[in-house]
This record gives sequence, C-alpha cells and structure tokens, in this order.
Amino acid sequence: MRTLALFALVAALILGTGFLQSWNSALIILNMGLVSAIMALGVNLQWGLAGLFNVGVMGFVALGGLAVVLTSVAPVPEAWAAGGWRVLGAIAFALAAIAGAVFAWKTLPHKTRGWAVAAIAVSGFFLYRAILDPAVSAIESVDPAATGFLGGLGLPVLLAWPVGGLLAAGVAWVIGKTALGLRSDYLAIATLGIAEIIIALLKNEDWLTRGVKNVIGLPRPVPYEIDLQNDPGFVETAAGIGLDPTTASTIYVKLGYSVLFAVVLVVLLVLAQLALNSPWGRMMRAVRDNEEAAEAMGKDVTARHLQIFILGSALCGIAGAMMTTLDGQLTPSSYQPLRYTFLIWVMVIVGGSGNNLGAVLGGFLIWFLWVQVEPMGQWLMGVITAGMADGSALKAHLLGSVQHMRLLTMGVILLLVLRFAPRGLLPER
Repeated sequence: MRTLALFALVAALILGTGFLQSWNSALIILNMGLVSAIMALGVNLQWGLAGLFNVGVMGFVALGGLAVVLTSVAPVPEAWAAGGWRVLGAIAFALAAIAGAVFAWKTLPHKTRGWAVAAIAVSGFFLYRAILDPAVSAIESVDPAATGFLGGLGLPVLLAWPVGGLLAAGVAWVIGKTALGLRSDYLAIATLGIAEIIIALLKNEDWLTRGVKNVIGLPRPVPYEIDLQNDPGFVETAAGIGLDPTTASTIYVKLGYSVLFAVVLVVLLVLAQLALNSPWGRMMRAVRDNEEAAEAMGKDVTARHLQIFILGSALCGIAGAMMTTLDGQLTPSSYQPLRYTFLIWVMVIVGGSGNNLGAVLGGFLIWFLWVQVEPMGQWLMGVITAGMADGSALKAHLLGSVQHMRLLTMGVILLLVLRFAPRGLLPER
C-alpha cells in the first residue's frame, strides 16, 4: 500500500502540472522522469545490490549520447575521404602498441621488461600522434561550420539505445578491470576522474562529436511537429478534441516519446526485479554485506563486482542515448556532475537503496521537484515580498535567491530523508 500510495502521489503531481500549468510541461517532466528513473535503476544495481560507489555516472550517460551520433547520424563522405581511414589506422596502431607492451611485460625477463614497455609506449605514442594529427586536421577542415566530423552509420535512431548500453558497458569493463580493486572511496575518486576525462574527450575531439559546436538535428523515432501540422487528417482530429494543431502536435510527439520510454523502463525494471530475486541477486547482496564471508564461501568477489558494474553502467548508457534522442542534439558542455551524478544519487537515496521500485520512485519524484521548485520558489518569494517596498534591498535579495532554491531544496530533502527514513521512502526488503 505504501508503494502504491507513493507512486499515486507522483502521478497526481504530474497530472496536477498538466491541469494547473500545461500538458506540454507535464509531459516534459514525465519523459525526463522516465529517463532519470532508468539512470537511478542503473546506480541502484551498483550501489544497492553490490555496494559499489560509482560517482562517474555522468561519463556513462555521455557515452550513451555519443552512441546516438555514431549510430544514427549520416556519414560525411568528404570527411572520410579526407582522413577517416587514417584515423581508424591510428587507433588500430595504438591498440597494437598497447598489446605489444602487455606482451612484453608478460614474456620478457624481469630486468628488461620495464625498459621494453617504456620504449614501446613512448615510441608508439609519438607514431600514433604522427598518424592521427594530420588526419584529424583534414577532417575538421571539411565544412567546419556544418560538419567537420566523420558522422555516424546512418542507422535508425532506436538502434542507438542498445548501442549506448553496449558502449557504456565496454568502457565500464575497461574501467572495472583497473579500478574495482580499489576500496570504495578510491573507487569513487577514480570513477569521477574517468567521467571527467570522457567529457573532456567529447568536448575536444571535434572529428568525433564536433566538440562544443554540438551535433544538432539528430534523427527522431517520432514524427516532426511541422509534418503533423501539415497533415489534414491530424488537423481535423485535433480540432475535433478542441486543440489547435500546434498544441496537439507537440503533445502527440511528447506522448510518443513517453510510450517508448515507458516500454524501455518497464522491460528493464522487470529484468532488474528478476535478477534481484534470483540466486544471483541473493549472492550479490551477500557479497555486499560481507565480502570476506562471500570469499570464504568460494565466490569471486572481484568478478561479481565487475559484472554488476558493467550492468549498471549499461543502463546509464541506455538512458543517456534516450535523453539525447529526446533532446535532438548532442551538447557535450551540458553534461555536469550536479545533474548527472549528484542528482541521480539523490534519487537512489531518497527512493530507497537496494529497492528497484524505490529507485524508480526517486527518479520521478526528485526530477519533478528539480523542475518545479524554482517556479514554486518564485511564487513563494513573490508572496513574502508583496508588502515590501520596490527599492528594498531585502526584497531584491530574496527575489534574486530564487535560482538557488533547487540546491537548497535537494539538500533539505536529503537531510530529512536521512534523518527520518534513512533507508529511503521504499526501503529494501
């Protein structure tokens, strides 16, 4: 009953937004709530099920956005002709150099392997840059105002969502192989630093993502509003329900995204619940609660941690691809730790760590508050300062502090939950 009541409260808040503000605003909150719930579900798998403190969520979300560009954007033939194949050759050479360094470390005598690995690494780096730099310059000089990058594969954008999960999972495997041996606090530092490296690459590698110039006009899985407005049948149907074509088309498009996102969330939630209640899920919770005892029972703790780290990161990558599809553009500078790491953790903690339904609830509730607190604060400050003189310094200060209401509210909510419901609104059972 508690679960049903809390989800009913969230539904009432979203419906109330539709009735009191606009249905477009309500659907925007719903769509981003669905995406945020998937991100929270991924973090809950890592923390709630295995106790992994990953504060690099932002990086995996950004990789999902990158997957949309690599999968759905049409390739740029001129850029490929100018240097695309040389870039691939440079990457292949770098991988070969890494493989050679690993082989030398494993096979050469102890006295000489250090020098050999250093020589391979240094020479390989300079040769890699000698191949890569001219190719990148050639690519970025191809109509830099409109393209200046290689583009993607030109496939349907819905395929980018699982590709985003696979890309995030692949990077998580690389990170996990090197960082999961660290203790929780050092793991947090490592994942945070790696996330910042990923964002820096997206901002600076123009040949891949156009950098800060952004990739706009990404394909969408739903119709364009202008196409619906030019459809006589749609215009007639909208008039029949008392809506103008512009409003009806925007609502129709947002509802289309809502249906797609809801299907993905339900599928992932069902799979997460099945995993939680399976022998594998019980084993993961045993590892979380007492690693030493689990190791004594013959469980490979590091391998299990790597497994759950990859799964949780894949969910964040899927959510990142969905969000970029919804936005219709990739904006590397928009990925901030406050939004894509801290806020997701607040969702998990408030909803209930270790409870998948709690993570989903936290995703919806915290995102609603994140969006609505500022206009609510504007109204509240307007009421408080209504009787003050227009030139009052206190009035100006209070009205100017509205923009900080989000951070203040998130902090207050987190403190209240940790004080009165430390296990979250829907605690683990």
